[in-house]
Amino acid sequence: MSKQDYSSFAGLSPFELKDKLISVASSDAQRLMLNAGRGNPNFLATLPRWAFLTLGEFALNESQRSYSYLDSGFGGLPEQEGIVGRFEAFAIHQENSQGVTFIRAAISYVKDQLGLDREEFLFEMVGAFLGCTYPTPPRMLRHVEEIVKAYLEQELFGPITSDGKFSLFATEGGTAAMAYIFQSLSANGLTHPGDKIAIATPIFSPYLEIPALAEYGLPVVDIRMDRTQDWQLPQEELDKLLDPAIKVFCVVNPSNPPSSKLSTAVLDQLAELVSTRRPDLIIITDDVYGTFADDFVSLFARCPHNTLCVYSFSKFFGATGWRLGTIALHTANVVDELLAALPENDKVRLDARYASLTDEPRTLAFIDRLVADSRAVALNHTAGLSTPQQLQMALFAMNGLMDRLGQYKNAAKQLIRQRYQTLYRSMGVPAGFEPDDVDYYTLIDLQELGGQLYGAEFEAWFIKQDLGTEFLFRLADETGVVLLPGKGFEVVDTSARVSLANLTDNEYRAIGAATRRIVDEYHEAFAHSLP
Repeated sequence: MSKQDYSSFAGLSPFELKDKLISVASSDAQRLMLNAGRGNPNFLATLPRWAFLTLGEFALNESQRSYSYLDSGFGGLPEQEGIVGRFEAFAIHQENSQGVTFIRAAISYVKDQLGLDREEFLFEMVGAFLGCTYPTPPRMLRHVEEIVKAYLEQELFGPITSDGKFSLFATEGGTAAMAYIFQSLSANGLTHPGDKIAIATPIFSPYLEIPALAEYGLPVVDIRMDRTQDWQLPQEELDKLLDPAIKVFCVVNPSNPPSSKLSTAVLDQLAELVSTRRPDLIIITDDVYGTFADDFVSLFARCPHNTLCVYSFSKFFGATGWRLGTIALHTANVVDELLAALPENDKVRLDARYASLTDEPRTLAFIDRLVADSRAVALNHTAGLSTPQQLQMALFAMNGLMDRLGQYKNAAKQLIRQRYQTLYRSMGVPAGFEPDDVDYYTLIDLQELGGQLYGAEFEAWFIKQDLGTEFLFRLADETGVVLLPGKGFEVVDTSARVSLANLTDNEYRAIGAATRRIVDEYHEAFAHSLP
């Protein structure tokens, strides 16, 4: 493929470009294709999955009790009274089962630590597995919500004490949460075409692409992270948020792809700015990678009044196929205050929109509007994440809550950080680590790599040649390695995003070696170009 062919891919999302690169990388049938372009982890949590299967067997036994006189595969709805005792009888025959051990611990935990009734909890979990009733309440099952709230308080609040006064909406992964939030902000007149949206960049590319859609028409204001400050947000960038035309500020924390969490200093600066100068600003924080960080604190904890929080179970628990996410919003929040302050004509319009749900539409909280809007309002009564999905979400959350020694978490963090070290060692450059680094992804700054290896003159030549896309296609074609362009995530420098979650240590060694070889060959071309 000639160099000019690459220009036709300039407008593609990095995830669409990935498909082109995979096609090139897979062209050699004798070679293993290594895809480090997408962040699907190759590790997962087994204990909550064993618990799901064990609970499923128990749930089916419970169902068959209702119609045991029939022999046609009939089951009925489970009964709550005595269900914990029946589980203990069931468990006697599976004493060595990891699933039984987990469920027993969970039954004990929810009573002792969360103050939940054991029978009500187990009854809800059994019904959730069977999927035999509509999700009720549609927003989230009652016990599942309490469990996930406790988990988020543990993982997102750090040393900050939560008052627990926030609600959750269970969604089909973090991506559905993003879509629902943008949709409801627009439907409720909180954003209009022409309003500005601020985005902390670099960032997961859909956050750049959604606001540009015709139905939203939101011009993007870059709030640029400083690479020289370990990808933190400088004060001069945060000051852009003082523009009252900016209605929403989106941030992925820890960042994707730089993979650094917001420092305590930046959290403090944002909290001060919002509380004193932009109390009307809506913040959306996507904290999917927070569980991989050390001592993580979310903007949801630091700026509770202004922040909508998106969290997904996909990455930490290796559950991308389960599609498990949540939207969290405090009871006292700026979004509901902005709804109350809308002009009367907007309120009348929204009265008509939500009239089928309540005789007092103006009292309908934004988080409940999210649920309704997710099903075109009219189908609100059948909204909600499927109950088996909610069960698995609860079991994942219980896994995090009951992992008192942090064994799973520490192993997951150690695994990806070891891969980070391996990758950079195989390129022949130091792999630094800062306190706010997470390393779920890494950005290989190709021009900086060239400068580290061969000096500033070569780095300047590399930048001038604009070799980023060509590098990705060469890497895919010659080695079978697929990486994503940093440019697609609003990274200024010529760079490639590597997911450190989805390949083996040995494969990251191969990626580093292949990267180094191609950079070496570019240096040879540079040397030949000198007079």
